[in-house]
Amino acid sequence: MHNAENTTAPTGLWARFNAMPLDSAPRTITVAVVLCLICSMIVSGAAVMLKPQQEINKTLDKKTNILKVAGLYQDGIDVEKAFGAFEPRLVDVATGKFSDAEDAATYDQRVAAKDPARSITLANDPASIKRQAKLASVYLLRDDAGKIERIVLPVHGYGLWSTLYGFIALNADGNEVYGLRFYAHGETPGLGAEVDNPKWMAQWPGKLVYGDNGAVNIGVGKAAPAGIDGSKHHIDAIAGATLTSRGVDNLVKFWMGEQGFKTFLDNLKKGEA
Repeated sequence: MHNAENTTAPTGLWARFNAMPLDSAPRTITVAVVLCLICSMIVSGAAVMLKPQQEINKTLDKKTNILKVAGLYQDGIDVEKAFGAFEPRLVDVATGKFSDAEDAATYDQRVAAKDPARSITLANDPASIKRQAKLASVYLLRDDAGKIERIVLPVHGYGLWSTLYGFIALNADGNEVYGLRFYAHGETPGLGAEVDNPKWMAQWPGKLVYGDNGAVNIGVGKAAPAGIDGSKHHIDAIAGATLTSRGVDNLVKFWMGEQGFKTFLDNLKKGEA
């Protein structure tokens, strides 16, 4: 007696796929879709796993740029240890007073600016930033006696192709520039990206932000405006990058003006911040 041979055709998705000719379009499309799904899962998983390290690197890069603009960075230094010399604080932009509403050590001003509850929409917006966080980060460098030696302020605004993010460092008087540098932008290499050129950045140290009447006199352009002492306040525009230069001019004037840090700097000088 012989066992009956099972001639029932295999069923299911795998069986249907396996039955397709190797060079058929449905089989090729199916393989491509499955591979895409697998790859996307791998990439997504890697992104999730790497996110904590990316945040650490982002914070480290921010601290490095603060050290650089303040003249404290050297190759090989322990960034975290060197950054410990700074006192991070938050400032209420509207009042120019220090605020403890959030943790200054972990506060992200860029994230806050996108949150309607923590920011305002700007009607007068020369820097083209659209929204401004109600709280702004400041970084104070004090000497051994506890007196403020340097003030580092975050600034940003739109250039030609992108928003430029950077820091401006002021000396203790809150007027003389110690340095300016940008750490993120998408300007044109060889043109607007020359904001990163050390020769251009070297124009900023020693320039004065405010005139004797308290007006924001510092500016970037082909020549200093009439009535402005160029030797004190003028920064030459970047050759071939008129719109980027104008963007830098606008953002510096905005953040150093009444809508930015001017009220805070005035309060700080009077000891009322």
